[in-house]
Parts: sequence; structure tokens; C-alpha cells
Amino acid sequence: MACRLVGRGVGKRQSRPWIVSDELWSFIEPLLPKPAPKLVSGRPRVPDRQALCGILFVLH
Repeated sequence: MACRLVGRGVGKRQSRPWIVSDELWSFIEPLLPKPAPKLVSGRPRVPDRQALCGILFVLH
């Protein structure tokens, strides 16, 4: 699932409100903890922005 950017215009209604804009991401990203060192086994880490888009999709 790719996290794409849509609806950048001010006052423009988004067809997919769970998509995180560049502006919003610039505020959120510094608040997130740095990822732990990569483990040898297990699933690869999902990028934080994609994870946030998934959370917002479920909450929507």
C-alpha cells in the first residue's frame, strides 16, 4: 500500500482523507521515535508514514 498525496488545495475536500499530506507529515515525523536496530529475523519494518495512513484508514 503506497501512501500517496492528494487534495493539497486549501478548502478542497479530499476523496481519501486518510492520506497524510506533506505539510502534516512534516509536523508528525519529528515526534516519532527513531526505529530500533534491524533484527535478523521477522518481517521488514513498514515505513512510518505508510503505517499512519493505514491507521487513519481504519479509523475513518
